[in-house]
Amino acid sequence: MNKYDVTVIGSGPGGYVAAIRCAQLGLKTAIIEKYSTLGGTCLNVGCIPSKALLDSSHHYHDALTHFEKHGIGVDNVSLNFEQMITRKAEVVSQTCSGIDFLMDKNKIDVYEGRGEFFDTTHINIHKNDGSVEKIESAKTIIATGSKPGSLPFINIDKERVITSTEALKLKEVPKHLIVIGGGVIGLELGQVYKRLGAEVSVIEYMPKIVPGMDAMLSKELQKSLKKQGLKFFVSHKVTSVTNTGDGVKVTADNKKGEEVVFEGDYSLISVGRIPFTTGLGLNNIGIKTTQRGQIETNDHLQTNIENIYAIGDVVKGAMLAHKAEEEGTMVAELIAGEKPHINYNLIPGVVYTWPEVAAVGKTEEQLKEEGIAYKAGSFNMRALGRARASMDTDGVIKVLADATTDEILGVHMIGARAADMIAEAVVAMEFRASAEDVARMSHAHPTYTEAIREACLAATGDRAIHA
Repeated sequence: MNKYDVTVIGSGPGGYVAAIRCAQLGLKTAIIEKYSTLGGTCLNVGCIPSKALLDSSHHYHDALTHFEKHGIGVDNVSLNFEQMITRKAEVVSQTCSGIDFLMDKNKIDVYEGRGEFFDTTHINIHKNDGSVEKIESAKTIIATGSKPGSLPFINIDKERVITSTEALKLKEVPKHLIVIGGGVIGLELGQVYKRLGAEVSVIEYMPKIVPGMDAMLSKELQKSLKKQGLKFFVSHKVTSVTNTGDGVKVTADNKKGEEVVFEGDYSLISVGRIPFTTGLGLNNIGIKTTQRGQIETNDHLQTNIENIYAIGDVVKGAMLAHKAEEEGTMVAELIAGEKPHINYNLIPGVVYTWPEVAAVGKTEEQLKEEGIAYKAGSFNMRALGRARASMDTDGVIKVLADATTDEILGVHMIGARAADMIAEAVVAMEFRASAEDVARMSHAHPTYTEAIREACLAATGDRAIHA
């Protein structure tokens, strides 16, 4: 029987990063993955393929709507959707192969199969050929991620009523895509298919889209996507979704309680994700879970079984790949006797629509609710030279700072390259910078990040130069 210091179950961003860090710290490490490719949801059917389609569809959209303004002829622009899906698959394959390389480089043993706890130090690996191999592991890290959620009355048939997994490999561009859920996944894939020619209707139960983000971001994103042709139906409660054979029928109650009917050819169910722990054998060893199916852990991500840890989407907190990576690193270092920590307030959230949306820290609503006195400074992207040069003038950056100390408490941005720019805010807040500190940093001109400086100037006392 093979014996390991640490075994990681699940090879998504949390799992493979945990395994690599364990190996770097001198621990004999194994990783178990039930699928034939490493990388988990993120690399195979999530972050990476969706960004590939977002980029491809963005190029196509720009060719139809922006190139002529730039002086580029667009007489023969055409869509080869099959090639777009093929390129997406190539990006996924290259990325997953990179994880294989990293496993070899770090001398991590990879097992293909479903990992199930036999007891607290032994794991049965159920392989695809029906055989079972048992390994021994002093410590185990559960990193099995999540799967698409649904509503009790919806039958996801994966043909007309689909999840994000099926939406990433459709054989055709929908004529009318009905998106149920105005969160990150629904908006990103909704924008992909709108750019490619579909009519897209987004139905959201809450009174705003991306409901967990600052209200300013929700308002600005909806306004921008509406200009691009997406239709929004907020404060709508979906009551049924039916596959009609060659299409779908969705019924919902609007905010007045009146029934509304939507008909399309596909319905994308994007109402969130749920922890995936099926087949792990948690009951075999008495690991505790919450009512939401999350594995209970302490501040060190340790379960009620001392030598078993859990990270990523199977535990509480935002279901984000980079959050899982931070947790994987932390657990590996804790096992090795180090003393790492994570500041969950400084894990950014991003929506990869265009304009992009990104945020870190407290929202304005949270500061009000917590009774924290604050100052706010905003800057519109349309006032930025770099944004005008690239024709990306939609967007706003808002900085929230403590009213007394000027420490930055939250940064909320929508605009071109917000996903990349948010890192500046994370660095500033990690070192507890004030709005004044960032305002006095030299930002290259012309760049999008100048808008962060301008928003900080505004937060320090209406000092923005270009507003």
